[in-house]
Amino acid sequence: LFSEERKKPLPYLPEVIGVVTSPSGAVIRDILHRLSDRFPRHVLIWPTLVQGGKAAEQIAGAIKGFNNLPSDGPVPRPDVLIVARGGGSIEDLWAFNEEIVVRAAAASKIPLISAVGHETDTTLIDYVADQRAPTPTAAAEMAVPVRSELIATASELEGRLTRSASRLLNERAQRIEALARALPRPSDLIGLAQQKCDAVSGMLHRALRGNIDVHRLAFARVESHMRSELVVKPQLHFKEKTSELKTRLRRSAEMTLERASNKLTASAKLLDAYSYTRTLERGFVLVHDQKGQLVRRVSDVQGGAALDLEFSDGHATAIVSKLGSKGPRPKKSKKETQTDTEEQGRLL
Repeated sequence: LFSEERKKPLPYLPEVIGVVTSPSGAVIRDILHRLSDRFPRHVLIWPTLVQGGKAAEQIAGAIKGFNNLPSDGPVPRPDVLIVARGGGSIEDLWAFNEEIVVRAAAASKIPLISAVGHETDTTLIDYVADQRAPTPTAAAEMAVPVRSELIATASELEGRLTRSASRLLNERAQRIEALARALPRPSDLIGLAQQKCDAVSGMLHRALRGNIDVHRLAFARVESHMRSELVVKPQLHFKEKTSELKTRLRRSAEMTLERASNKLTASAKLLDAYSYTRTLERGFVLVHDQKGQLVRRVSDVQGGAALDLEFSDGHATAIVSKLGSKGPRPKKSKKETQTDTEEQGRLL
C-alpha cells in the first residue's frame, strides 16, 4: 500500500475539492482562507469526527462516499481530496493509523492529500496518500496554483506568442520581397510572345489576301470556260444542264421524302409500342377518382368511393366496397395448370 508506483498525480487546476475534516475546527477555515487567496474553487466538506472511537469509521466512510459520487450527478464529484486535522498527541491522531482508514485512502480513485497534524506528526495515512502536506494550509497550496502567477504566466506566454508571430511574418515578408526582386518583370515575360503574335498576325493577313487572289483566278478560269461553252452551244447546253438539274432535283426530293417517310414510320411504331393503350390491351386498367386524378395506391382510396376504370375499349364505374393490403397471389388449380401446359406445347 505504501509503494510509490501506486501514487496518482494531482490535477493542476481542480474544479471541485473535497475536504474530509471536522466542520467546527480551525482546519477548515485555514483551508478555505488559503484557497480564497490563491485560486477560489468549489469546495465540498464531508464533516466527520477526527478523534475518538468512531472517528476512523467516519473518515473511511467519507473517503468512500466521495469516490462513489457519480460524475454527472446533482452533487459534483471532487477532482482531489484533502483529509485534514490539526495537531495533537499520538492518541488524538490515532484514528488516522487505523487499517480501515489506511485501506480506504489507498483504494481512493480520486487523488488524495494527507494533511494530518503538524510537520513533525506522522500517521499511516501519510504513507498511502498520493501527497503528504505538513499542514492543512500547505495542503490547500498543493491543491491549486496561485491565480495571479497563472495570469502573469499566461500574459507572458501571450506576449511571446505575439512577438514570435510578428517576427515570423516580418521574416516571410522580407523573403517574399527578395524573391520578387529576383523575378523578371511581367512586360519582359510577355514581350517576346507579343512580338511573335505580331509577326504571325502580319503573315496571316498576307496569306488571306494571297488565298483570295488564288480563288479569284480559279473563278475567272471557270467563268471563261463556261462562257466559251455557252457561245458554242448556247441552246443545247442550257437544255442539257436544265434537264440534268431537274433529274438531280427530282432524285434528291424523292430520296428526302423516302428518308422522312421511313423516319416517320419508325417513330410511329415506337410511339405505338410505348403507348399506354398497348398496356391496357394486355389486361391492365387505369383507375381515376371522381376528380379525374390517377389513383396509384390503396391508401389514396376510401371505402364507398366511386372510381372510373379505363379499359382499352372504354370506361366503367366501380364502387369501392372493401380495402385490403397487398398479399400473395392465389394459387392456380391443377386443371388450370394442365390447360396452360397443353396450350404452350413441348420443347422436345
